Amino acid sequence: MKSAAPKGPATKATPAKTKAAPRAAKATATPAAPRSSAAAPAPAPLKVLPVPMSSVATPPVAIPVKKDPKLANNWKTKSVQELTDAEVVAMPDTEYMNDKQLAFFRMKLVQLKDDILTNAGQTAENLRDDTVVVPDPADRATIEEEHALELRTRDRERKLLKKIEQSIARIDAGDYGYCDETGEPIGVPRLLARPTATLSLEAQQRRELKQKMFGD
Repeated sequence: MKSAAPKGPATKATPAKTKAAPRAAKATATPAAPRSSAAAPAPAPLKVLPVPMSSVATPPVAIPVKKDPKLANNWKTKSVQELTDAEVVAMPDTEYMNDKQLAFFRMKLVQLKDDILTNAGQTAENLRDDTVVVPDPADRATIEEEHALELRTRDRERKLLKKIEQSIARIDAGDYGYCDETGEPIGVPRLLARPTATLSLEAQQRRELKQKMFGD
């Protein structure tokens, strides 16, 4: 006789735990940091791109001029028309904006004014001469572009003409050559480079910096 197997509680096969992998991943994952403003990572620094020099306003640069002692007294024996820029620069500081210097700069301003008026008259003649219609579109576009460029140049000269007239009036009033903001001498070298200057180099730099920071 075959012996019967002992009866016991039936055992069921345990199904495989499919969630073991996610639990293991959870166990190895780094716990999230508590939310707080102090623990927030610092923002990455902004990358500063180089600004092309053509877009930055260039401040006025002082013109290095050396006084020649040999020319210091030439203004005493020469007329205003005979004086050169080097001889005016070589004049002593005590003679700054004396009658001869004022007459010298008046002559320069008048000459500059005459040149501008001559250019304006030449532009008017050119526009009258080019009224003929050109059949070729490319040639017509070239002529129109040249006219536009010439008119823009004349517009800048028109604004400069107003400054020239104001500078001549300052000579008549005895205020020419001195800074409007500080009252200090503008300097002969700067006036030779820009006869219509009304500010010293330092005051001009401060004004341009203020305009760049706060606008007009």
